[in-house]
Amino acid sequence: MSTLSLSRARLFPAAREGVADARSDAWVRPALIAVTVLAAFLYFWHLSINGYANTYYSAAALAASESWKAWFFGSFDAGSFITVDKPPLSTMLMGLSVRLFGLSPLSILAPQALAGVATVVVLFQAVRRSFGPVAGLIAAVVMALTPVAVLMFRFNNPDALLTLLLVSAAWAVVRGLEDGRFRWAILASALVGLAFLTKYLQAYLVLPAFALVWLVAARGSLRRRIAGLAIAGAMTIVASGWWVVIVDSIPAALRPYIGGSTNNSALDLLLGYDGLSRIFGFLRGRFGIDGGGGGVDGGGGAGFGGTPGLLRLFNSEFVGQISWLIPFAVVALLAGLLIHARASRTDRARAGYLLWGGWSLVTAGVFSYMSGIIHPYYTVALAPAIAALVGAGTVDLWRLRSRSIFGGIGLAIAVLVTAFWGARLLATTPTFATGLGTLALVAAFVAAAILIVPARVGLGRAPLAAAVVALAAILAGPIAYSLDTVASVNNGAIPSAGPTAAGTFGGADGFGRGGDGAIVRGGGPGQASVTSTSLVDYLVANKGNATWIVAVNGAQEAGSIELASGEAVMAMGGFSGSDPAPTLAQLQEYVRTGQLRYILIGGGGPGGGFGGGGSSSITSWVAANGTVVNISGGFGTLYDLAAAK
Repeated sequence: MSTLSLSRARLFPAAREGVADARSDAWVRPALIAVTVLAAFLYFWHLSINGYANTYYSAAALAASESWKAWFFGSFDAGSFITVDKPPLSTMLMGLSVRLFGLSPLSILAPQALAGVATVVVLFQAVRRSFGPVAGLIAAVVMALTPVAVLMFRFNNPDALLTLLLVSAAWAVVRGLEDGRFRWAILASALVGLAFLTKYLQAYLVLPAFALVWLVAARGSLRRRIAGLAIAGAMTIVASGWWVVIVDSIPAALRPYIGGSTNNSALDLLLGYDGLSRIFGFLRGRFGIDGGGGGVDGGGGAGFGGTPGLLRLFNSEFVGQISWLIPFAVVALLAGLLIHARASRTDRARAGYLLWGGWSLVTAGVFSYMSGIIHPYYTVALAPAIAALVGAGTVDLWRLRSRSIFGGIGLAIAVLVTAFWGARLLATTPTFATGLGTLALVAAFVAAAILIVPARVGLGRAPLAAAVVALAAILAGPIAYSLDTVASVNNGAIPSAGPTAAGTFGGADGFGRGGDGAIVRGGGPGQASVTSTSLVDYLVANKGNATWIVAVNGAQEAGSIELASGEAVMAMGGFSGSDPAPTLAQLQEYVRTGQLRYILIGGGGPGGGFGGGGSSSITSWVAANGTVVNISGGFGTLYDLAAAK
């Protein structure tokens, strides 16, 4: 530092404070780099072990790389017969990756891993602005090590991108609280809009917390704050709705069928199967499976997520994914609000608790009580809020400890309750990480005993060492689950982090199991286990000028054939084979015009029949007019409809 700078630091208190901050924060950048490297290792290491993960979205990514029309609509196939049952932003990103680097598991999964690393860094920045660098680093570490986060940032469902966009929106809100400028509220709204175009209404679960914290803590008069909310609300609607409006304005004949909808409408999809149906379950039984819908999730609330209720996040399906640090987060939220109860209206720390606390309470409440389709991996959207609360609470309780015994008591309670819960959870997998829970619990007791000693007693560096040990103790279980997730194959539509557990906390089945009893790690809906090489070779060799090399009932086998061949495959009936598309007349027209020649009956979707509009009539017509080809490899009966033209 120059002599002039030092002189200014001596003359002006603000400058002197800045010099001190620069010196004291010199460790922050190396620490953040270390956390970023940790996240990159967890999310990228041996990433290709998961193969194409969820073939449903991988096939859509391939289609997006081959056709700009498929890229825009989020089509399952390059021929744009039908879309996936989610908005297209996630498949757009993967499609660009495949277009640039070619089709491979790495080009499919790397965008999600990058989103995970970015999420960790952005969360650090957001928490740091409210609670300081130590809190930000703790939050980043917790986020990086949360098992469901490690799972989903190595997977190609839309949740990875959704989480990054929501955390980025939270950062924009925090940034805007500092000066009250509308541009930050507009940026946050635009990011929420992009999140909406990633997974529809789930993106809106953070909005109550964002609105509350802006109304309470943003700078400026009440009138100005209300105006900011109004502008942000309008921007959210525009940023969310433009794609839906465009798609529904295009004649149905010029675009693909909207997968998962009942009437070929994006608005119907976002309000129905992907919207209110998820919360209230009013489509349960529509497709012959409890809680089923037309899309990739394909299961019901009670079937795949346990019984709705206050403790759902602690049942056997959710608990190992997200619940590890919920006890600490609850203590941190209560303590933080009490500590800052008398702070000024614009106090950054109190605003931070309102933001992350509101995020966690609303999201956890909806996930706990929704009676429609829900899967445990959805809880990755909870991970940032829990991580932020853990970081903030740790720092605030530590500071309180220096002036009051209640700070040490609060830390000790949070550590012990969390460590006990972690040990209890690890006990459900007695052959996994044997003894780790007991060791962590003993370490937590020792650390808590030191932390509870009043600061005035003077124990030197022992309390700081105890705090580090306590953090390691409560993270022992998540670390073990995360490393297991990195080392294991995860694919199918319903992945699960960590080992399969035998114990129960009131859930339907053990960890990693769908409500139908199928183990989802390494299989499950959306992942055909085998694709006949002879079938694929035959179809590719005889494609001719057809748009689709074959039509298959449902997306399960269609995705595998599409990825194996690199050609468009028609997923009749959408994901589950139950969407009302195509009709018999539409199918006959595809055959008549030479766009489709081969149809596989008996493979693909649930039940082995043929879905789409007029299921039985299609099956009968194909059987009556097609010629059987003995090449399908046991996946059903392949019909050649060349003569039907």
